[in-house]
Amino acid sequence: MSIPVAEARERMSAIPLLPGCYLFRDAKSTVLYVGKAKLLRNRVRSYFGRPDRLPWKTRSMVDNAATLEYIITDTEIEALVLESNLIKHHRPRYNVVLRDDKSFLYLKITLNEAFPRVLTTRRILDDGARYYGPYTSAYSLRDTMNLLNRLFPYRSCALNLEKEYDRPCLDFHIKRCAGPCIRAVDQQEYGAIIQHVTRFLEGRPGDVLRNLRGDMQAAAEALEFERAAVMRDRIRAVERVLERQKITNIRQGDIDVIGLAREEDEACVQVFSIRGGHLLGRENFILEHAADEEDRDVVRDFLQQFYGRSMQVPQSVFLPVGIRGAELLRAWLRERRGGSVTLNVPKIGEKRRLVDLAGNNARQGLQDHRLRHQDSQQRAQVALTELAEVLDLDGPPTRIECYDISNIQGAYTVGAMAVFVAGLPSTGDYRRFRIRSVTGPNDYASLQEMLTRRLARLSEQRAEAETGTHEAAGGPAEGDDANSWGIKPDLLVIDGGKGQLNAVLEVLANLALHDIPVLGLAKQREEIFLPGAARPLTLGERSEARKLLQRLRDEAHRFAVTYHRTLRTKHSIGSLLDGVPGIGTKRKLALLQHFGSVDAIREAPVEALASAPKMNRSVAEKVKEHL
Repeated sequence: MSIPVAEARERMSAIPLLPGCYLFRDAKSTVLYVGKAKLLRNRVRSYFGRPDRLPWKTRSMVDNAATLEYIITDTEIEALVLESNLIKHHRPRYNVVLRDDKSFLYLKITLNEAFPRVLTTRRILDDGARYYGPYTSAYSLRDTMNLLNRLFPYRSCALNLEKEYDRPCLDFHIKRCAGPCIRAVDQQEYGAIIQHVTRFLEGRPGDVLRNLRGDMQAAAEALEFERAAVMRDRIRAVERVLERQKITNIRQGDIDVIGLAREEDEACVQVFSIRGGHLLGRENFILEHAADEEDRDVVRDFLQQFYGRSMQVPQSVFLPVGIRGAELLRAWLRERRGGSVTLNVPKIGEKRRLVDLAGNNARQGLQDHRLRHQDSQQRAQVALTELAEVLDLDGPPTRIECYDISNIQGAYTVGAMAVFVAGLPSTGDYRRFRIRSVTGPNDYASLQEMLTRRLARLSEQRAEAETGTHEAAGGPAEGDDANSWGIKPDLLVIDGGKGQLNAVLEVLANLALHDIPVLGLAKQREEIFLPGAARPLTLGERSEARKLLQRLRDEAHRFAVTYHRTLRTKHSIGSLLDGVPGIGTKRKLALLQHFGSVDAIREAPVEALASAPKMNRSVAEKVKEHL
């Protein structure tokens, strides 16, 4: 249900006294704020009292809001979950939100395979695998995996182990893999290795050591002294790791310790994951839009968003401050964990020392983050100034757009536009194009179609400004925001050489956009082709302008290739599943969205296929048989 904010005060009685979520949207329907309430009417009414009694941030939000939308839920816990999902999806500017939450990494153990692998992923699927995380740092996750692989020799390859191979890879010889590919271990022995990995990650190292010692004893009694020696070395390695990880003598089951640091609009939360007195991991999380929020509200919002996507909920959480709505949050965490959860604010002793230690690490993490951001901004400014001098521009270009084409022998030709604003990626402005009018591998014509669709609206708006008329233009790209095409780029960068540059110059001439600077960037020697120049320009390897152009070109290429791969995958799933009784277009799309790839569908057990959206057991068995 949606009502205009201007009428909300008079129509307050229409809002029910029920639990749910509410969304404030601006005139463009952009979500400004998402909130939850036990009684929607009472909570919403609080926004329309005397303005001078509202916090500055809330007053600003209400002033910018055009409509109020509310969604009713059955329980307050459902409202909390819905609020978390809506914040993650919309990332409203007036909510405290986790920075870059879409890029979080997870550790995945493919328990749905006969010989499971341990790998990283950014997507959580209902595929029978087990997930751990989230991790904010790819470095810390690689470090974790490297440690696990030193302790437990699991396979990291993607070989099809339904068949046996003649020779193992190097990992087997350096004792980083038990060699299931050559059947150096059977499925049961390899399963024990994976069980050690899961127990270690879940904070049960005592179980791991007991099992290893039992295996060592059994091997010794069977006179398998070489195997017993391997177990002995593994036990020593685990013990050394545990000794380094020991951080406290508190024996209170699984504990997460939360530390908080704040500066201006940003906050940093450090999470210590302590299991059995050992620090198994620590992660830094940056939160945005934290200005004018109290510490207790920032911590509460973090807990809600973090545990909404965390794969493990601990028995106890140590907090730096008390939070509002602790009982509701505790009830939700209890549901997530399947057991009791306590939220403590330690005052003295060892527990307080851990919270203070996490806080110190959060302050260091926030300082490092801000220094990195400041350094990136300074380097970007240097690069833009140099670029303006090299290209003889009027000033440093604020908005730079880069274009790339991707196809395989002319099939599924797509284009991509990457955008840097003030020298840094503006991912919200990226756009992708499905090339419609070009047949076969013709990069020049494909570029011309893409640039025409991008720049036609800018040309039309200029003509409308001169004549005072207005005509709506058709959507030029997937994910297009019509208003974004009215922004004039300060520089166009084309992935390619002289031929690609000339093709784009024709488009600019046809659209009478002669005042937009453009260059072509060739990959082989990083040559810069400029209109009318007899020779290409090259910049030194240490040039910040060159590095900026390379980053921009690489982003456009990555975005184009990702889109092209998506289209190929959709086609692959269609062709592979054609002819399967009971599989139509909707089920094909549902399977692809659920599993992510054709390989994942092929590897999924029948049970996982049957539980997927729009599927049942009978059709799942037919799919499995067909693949």
